[in-house]
Amino acid sequence: MLPPGGGLLWLGLVLGSVCASVGSAAPGNSATDALNVLLIIVDDLRPSLGCYGDKLIRSPNMDQLASHSLLFQNAFAQQAVCAPSRVSLLTGRRPDTTRLYDFNSYWRAHSGNFSTIPQYFKENGYVTMSVGKVFHPGVSSNHSDDSPYSWSVPPYHPSSEKYENTKTCRGPDGELHANLLCPVDVADVPEGTLPDKQSTEQAIRLLGKMKTSASPFFLAVGYHKPHIPFRYPKEFQKLYPLENITLAPDPQVPASLPPVAYNPWMDIRRREDVQALNLSVPYGLIPADFQRKIRQSYFACVSYLDTQVGHLLSALDDLQLASSTIVALTSDHGWALGEHGEWAKYSNFDVTTRVPLVFYVPGRTAPLPAAGDKLFPYLDPFDSISESVEPGRQAGDLVELLSLFPTLAGLAGLRVPPRCPIPSFHVELCREGRNLLKHFQGLCDLCWKDGLQQDRGWHLQNPCPNLSSFRVCFGKNLLQVIYIQNSLFT
Repeated sequence: MLPPGGGLLWLGLVLGSVCASVGSAAPGNSATDALNVLLIIVDDLRPSLGCYGDKLIRSPNMDQLASHSLLFQNAFAQQAVCAPSRVSLLTGRRPDTTRLYDFNSYWRAHSGNFSTIPQYFKENGYVTMSVGKVFHPGVSSNHSDDSPYSWSVPPYHPSSEKYENTKTCRGPDGELHANLLCPVDVADVPEGTLPDKQSTEQAIRLLGKMKTSASPFFLAVGYHKPHIPFRYPKEFQKLYPLENITLAPDPQVPASLPPVAYNPWMDIRRREDVQALNLSVPYGLIPADFQRKIRQSYFACVSYLDTQVGHLLSALDDLQLASSTIVALTSDHGWALGEHGEWAKYSNFDVTTRVPLVFYVPGRTAPLPAAGDKLFPYLDPFDSISESVEPGRQAGDLVELLSLFPTLAGLAGLRVPPRCPIPSFHVELCREGRNLLKHFQGLCDLCWKDGLQQDRGWHLQNPCPNLSSFRVCFGKNLLQVIYIQNSLFT
């Protein structure tokens, strides 16, 4: 017990006494104190979220996550194409190193035997699991989601994803079509469910199993929406009446745009409802009323996605894992919604390369929840009285998804992989991205273990000059200093 009235003085003396031993030690991890990792990768999600300042979008659960997190305002993917971006962010290597710019090669065979984020965690004692679309399926992940290298158990894919591009969209004629716009009655679709719903359910089952595991876990959950086709529960359309949907602020193709900079969005043109518009290729503009419908369905998909993230995070709370699990949320790239006359991805405009990037770190970006408290109660986007949630800390620096690998490793207490030499095709473990841990400096919280109440009113200066950040945890007879050395902030 702390001496009455002398808590801060006593704490300063204790911290000072441990500086020598702590400063010379290397960051490490053990199965008993390791933080779990929940990595959420969304397909084609631009930062059209409430926490990024979009007043139209109903995304209360992702906004709530951001309120307990460090949010990066200017995060960018390496390429606005699914497979190259995912291989890049999961290996920490640029597409110029993975030699993947499309969907047609596997980096281990074509470029080098590069380690991945889940592989590195697996090699450090974590149980690694994949749910949904994490790696891009097909050749680029060896038709195996990079198994067995990256995953401790076989990756899970929802059974209903095979219907995504089939004729399951009921059109105005009453017939089924393979449309771009595809709001559905979930009870009427094959299997009576949708892929992201199944992924959420499986992820929650895995969390339940890992709750009693002696090993820490790394769980990656990949959500399909808002990837096309916009196939989502039709009730989400009600959140976005067409009369409230505006066109993009700059919907015309720039007169002097070089042809090489333009993407003719052929993946959209192949959908039956878009084919019916008889648009000229490559620069024909979509009629304004159909543009509004595209934007409406994209936003509805985002809100549908938000409910799945909300259920997943609420389960993390219910299983009492929120105080021991890092949560990172990002996207493989953005998506154009009519800006510059562009739609979809495949270009280098800001709207297709900029992504959300959010890190929740228990005890670092937010105080540890007290016993019985919930950080992530489920929020219904249809609740008209729900108030907007302000994000937590924000960083405005320009960052890239290459930084995900070293940052997650550092936050989990693992050794941060070294910088890659040039060239690095022969090096299995290294990283080309900067470590973002410096942005977590100054996030110091006092956290109480063993059910003791957290004191949020103390503000301490770092007593150890060779430590960049620290937090202090008290058990019944335990003082633990969790630290990061300056040498990691590179």
